[in-house]
Amino acid sequence: MLLAQTAGLTGTINTGLLIAGVLLVFTLAFFKPVMRILLGMVIVPENRIGVVTKKWVLVGSHRSLPDGRILATKGEAGIQARGLAPGLYWLMWPWQYSVAMAPFTVVPEGKIGLVLANDGHPLSTGDILARKVDCDNFQDAEQFLARGGQKGRQTHILTPGTYRINPLAFTVTMTDLTIIHENMVGIVTALDGRPIRQGQIAGDYIEGHNNFQDVDTFLSSGGNRGLQPQVMLAGSYFINPWAVQIEEIPMTDVPIGHVGVVISYVGEDGKDLTGDMFKHGNIVEKGFRGVWIEPLGPGKYPVNKYTMKVELVPTTNLVLNWANARSEAHALDKNLSTITVRSKDGFPFNLDVAQIIHVPATEAPKVIARFGSMTNLVSQVLEPTIGNYFRNSAQDSDVISFLSTRKERQDSAKDHIREVLEEYNVNAVDTLIGDIVPPEALMKTLTDRKIAQEEEKTYDTQRMAQEKRQGMEKETAIADMQREIVKAQQSVEISQRTADATVKKAEGDAQSLKVQVQAEAEATKMRASAEAEAVKAKGAAQAEFTKLNAVADAEMIAKTGAAEAEKILAIGKSQAEAYELQVHAMGEENFTRFKITEEIAKGKVKVIPDLIVNSGEGTDGSLNGLMGLQLLQMVQDKNKKEPVAAGAPAPKKS
Repeated sequence: MLLAQTAGLTGTINTGLLIAGVLLVFTLAFFKPVMRILLGMVIVPENRIGVVTKKWVLVGSHRSLPDGRILATKGEAGIQARGLAPGLYWLMWPWQYSVAMAPFTVVPEGKIGLVLANDGHPLSTGDILARKVDCDNFQDAEQFLARGGQKGRQTHILTPGTYRINPLAFTVTMTDLTIIHENMVGIVTALDGRPIRQGQIAGDYIEGHNNFQDVDTFLSSGGNRGLQPQVMLAGSYFINPWAVQIEEIPMTDVPIGHVGVVISYVGEDGKDLTGDMFKHGNIVEKGFRGVWIEPLGPGKYPVNKYTMKVELVPTTNLVLNWANARSEAHALDKNLSTITVRSKDGFPFNLDVAQIIHVPATEAPKVIARFGSMTNLVSQVLEPTIGNYFRNSAQDSDVISFLSTRKERQDSAKDHIREVLEEYNVNAVDTLIGDIVPPEALMKTLTDRKIAQEEEKTYDTQRMAQEKRQGMEKETAIADMQREIVKAQQSVEISQRTADATVKKAEGDAQSLKVQVQAEAEATKMRASAEAEAVKAKGAAQAEFTKLNAVADAEMIAKTGAAEAEKILAIGKSQAEAYELQVHAMGEENFTRFKITEEIAKGKVKVIPDLIVNSGEGTDGSLNGLMGLQLLQMVQDKNKKEPVAAGAPAPKKS
């Protein structure tokens, strides 16, 4: 409930204030002239500044302005330096004060405001711009005057924004920003500052002024009026055109295949780096006045064309043509023409010459220091050197000799010109002689003479051809007769060779028959010997076989008796104990033999093979091994056919 009462009370108060405000507005609207007269009420809107003019002063020491002043700062009669900010003011009676409403000063984007002070101290002698004072961007005119502000054009500018500036104290003019475009450079000329030092064409290099946007820092640091060595690169700048003028020029381009030799017109005199041998100009370090020893490589550079010059020097092979109908793209040979010379016999003739040169990058500063430009090098050195050489060379020979010794003269010219150009720090790569045009009358005489010589050669050639034809016919007839002679000789020789072949064939047949009979006899003899050896070997083999059979029979009988005795002794014991005792008593080898013998007895296996071949190395090892394998195979085959139960009596021996 308390909250409801509080809310109701607040609503009542707000409603009352709203009503009071509405009544006040209506009152001011209807009674403003009355309030203006009775209470001196002045209302300054929110987008205006009140410019006050005091009409009179009753008493006091400040009744009138000092001489030369137009703004009142101490209550004097006249235009008041202090303006009225937006708001309500009292006691500004109309019979004493006149208040004019002026709009705010607005500096839009892309613009700057140039300020002209209508009052202040006079400028110093030699100055054209008033120095900056702290006055809240000219919004406090009293402070401007109190701190020594000077009348006239101000160094300080207004950047984009809105300002409450008294238009009677200051006049603001709008101007564009300074824009340096891409691949361009700004050349600066200061309109105020100290005079340039004697002997210089541009001012000293000053730092800290933010590309001339802070003119007061530039001036206070000792900046000179006139041409400045610094340049401005691409961008937008707040430049006061009353203080600085900007000229926009293209950047200096050093193309590929060139170097830029810098000739500086400003700076201190530097130490010459060329030594005593070079007497054609000073070459200095970078930053000094003169030709810089370090050239600029290919690229773009922000060069001030008024303080320095960049002379382009080609570093690639450079072709220069002494020819009327040809000129290279570099245009250094545009003034060169075909060389006219006179021979020893008085005939004038023309010849075209091409000279290839190369200027090393390290030697480019010396070339420029000596000649000033590549054009001067061509006109002052190359043109007279090459022209005079060929004129002198032509006077030592007639036209025909000159034409016939062209290659030798070209090589000689190349060597001579190389020696000359080395003295000028230029390399002569090659010298080439082009078209040579002798006099027309001389050429006709030479042509007629040549035609006559060729006709004479033709006649001689035809005569020699006829002589050769006659000789050829004679030789042909002799060759035909010689062919018949050779044919007869060949027939005789063929007959002789045929007879010799018949005799040789008969002798060969007889010798062949004789050899055949001898071979047959030898073969019969060898067959008889082989048969005898075979019969002898067969008899020996049969005898050995019989011997082996007898030995095998004896061993078999002995082993069979032993096996029968062992078998009778083992009857009555179990099959398992018998085997164990037999193995223990006899050993594995004897037991194996026993079992083999037993199986042989049971199966009536034939132990001895029908045919045994003696190896010649004894009978025990080979024979026993063979018999053992044969017996083992027979036993296995027998067991597969007739299995014997354990403990059954062995069959009787037959």
